[in-house]
Amino acid sequence: MEATALPAARRLWTALAAPAPPFPATPGGRAVAVSPDSRLAPPGWAGIVVLADTALITVPDEDTASAVRRALPALPGAALTDPGAVRAVLPVADVLGPATLAYAPPTGFRPDPDVATETVPPDAPGLARLLAESGAADAGESGLDEVTSPVSVLRDGPRIVAAAGHSRWPAGTAHVSVLVAPDARRRGLARRVGSAAVSRALADGLLPQWRARPEASRRVARALGLHELGSQLSVRLAPTAPRLTDARRPRPSVPPTAPTGAPPPPGPAPTA
Repeated sequence: MEATALPAARRLWTALAAPAPPFPATPGGRAVAVSPDSRLAPPGWAGIVVLADTALITVPDEDTASAVRRALPALPGAALTDPGAVRAVLPVADVLGPATLAYAPPTGFRPDPDVATETVPPDAPGLARLLAESGAADAGESGLDEVTSPVSVLRDGPRIVAAAGHSRWPAGTAHVSVLVAPDARRRGLARRVGSAAVSRALADGLLPQWRARPEASRRVARALGLHELGSQLSVRLAPTAPRLTDARRPRPSVPPTAPTGAPPPPGPAPTA
């Protein structure tokens, strides 16, 4: 599964980072590129995407690039998207993430056996109500308001309580978004609508991507057979602090300060 999805995932994130080099061919390699228009992170931030054992990092300017190139070699690959580890070697003012990146090539997908869902257009009125009921944080993290595909929904009476669809990203990728009403969670609804959304993406010839920060969302993706190939983190460096700290004197680990998953293109992490 990994061999099938990994090249496509790397093409996607290279396209989002442009202009930037591709992921390094050498195992454990890291490519750092100055790319002010990169969509790996918000404007002015550094974006870090790790896929398998290689990393692509975009930064807004040469000063940041120099700091990152000096600091990050001190970290093992798995620590590149660990906020605490990155804070230990760089003067981080804020973070978004981390979020895991999971993919579903056709041979690995395990659809939910209960496939009965209703399909509505992405501008259906009931979806707006679901977004409002879920609150700004969960609605924003789901990215449901940015899907472009038909949306698979489940209802409690006339009310939509679970929904999933996808938005089209570069390199033939379908970015899956899932949202379940707060009072309807922990009933398996995310898996049902998520399964329908992944099925539709595969039928359209796209590679489904499931970007998730909450563990509950990651469990849903794993249950559907999606394979976690990497992770993503965005950091904003303190503008007035020294650009590099001594990696041999690590600071205490600090959890992420922003509740949303990874930032860049539309549609953050699904909410189970």
